[in-house]
Amino acid sequence: MSVLIFLLVAIFPIAMAFAAANDLFTMKIPNVISLALAGGFVALAFVTRMPLETFGLHLAYAFGVLALTFTLFAFKLVGGGDAKLMAAGALWMGPEFILPFIAFVTIWGGALCLLILSYRRAVPAELWPLPGWAQRLHTAGGPIPYGIAIAGAGLMIFPSTDLFRMLVA
Repeated sequence: MSVLIFLLVAIFPIAMAFAAANDLFTMKIPNVISLALAGGFVALAFVTRMPLETFGLHLAYAFGVLALTFTLFAFKLVGGGDAKLMAAGALWMGPEFILPFIAFVTIWGGALCLLILSYRRAVPAELWPLPGWAQRLHTAGGPIPYGIAIAGAGLMIFPSTDLFRMLVA
């Protein structure tokens, strides 16, 4: 694998890890992360001479996920950063792994919600000098950093994708 391809492939795990950490500590996922994922995928497709049909399918599924997540955003069920990150992650999954990606985002998201609800009940916020990010997590009815679930699912599924296996073979 050439150094350029290695660097382009590394964009996915680095961006996903950064998105998860950023969402945990700030409850925001900067647009630059989703843009880096989309741009990295396009560059990787160009460098590896991905067939146009395959590229188009990746794009189509990503736009489908974007439509779905923006609908969820419109109903205030997910944040805008989560919607964009999910679509950018879907771009790297391709048609074969889009459903497992969505399924694991849902599973990880449910586990994350249960963990944070348990944290809110078990850790008395007023007794401990918690940092600001931990206080935000403790707020009853407060937001959940769903970027963690999206990143976890993406990092779990990505090594199985055709794109990844083709590049590391």
